[in-house]
Amino acid sequence: MDTITHNPVEGVYAATADYAHALEVRGAERLLFVSGTMGLDAAGDAPDTLDAQLALIWSNVRAILATAGMTVDHVVRVTSYLRDGSYAEPNAAARNAALGGRLVPTTAIVVETLARDWLVELEVIAAA
Repeated sequence: MDTITHNPVEGVYAATADYAHALEVRGAERLLFVSGTMGLDAAGDAPDTLDAQLALIWSNVRAILATAGMTVDHVVRVTSYLRDGSYAEPNAAARNAALGGRLVPTTAIVVETLARDWLVELEVIAAA
């Protein structure tokens, strides 16, 4: 599978350093759509801090990807649902760290989560 980043410089605003406008996937045989995943531990409990929840979210995403024989290297799209707009920067930093600096298309949306202790939720698309 090959990926090609598309960040046009004319006719659209510039992409920032933490995401790509578009990612073309060529030669993929499989797509994995990961449901909204929270920063919950194995007992279903959410830690109190955003950083702890972000660490757990990416740990949970890795475990889900592994069941399909994939890793974070296969992630081609991330949608983040944030309880508060101030979480955008730490969320982007956690995403970029989890993906090893590889930029993918992403959207962050500020929402009221289903449970007050869920600070962030991620949806991921992966391709292999």
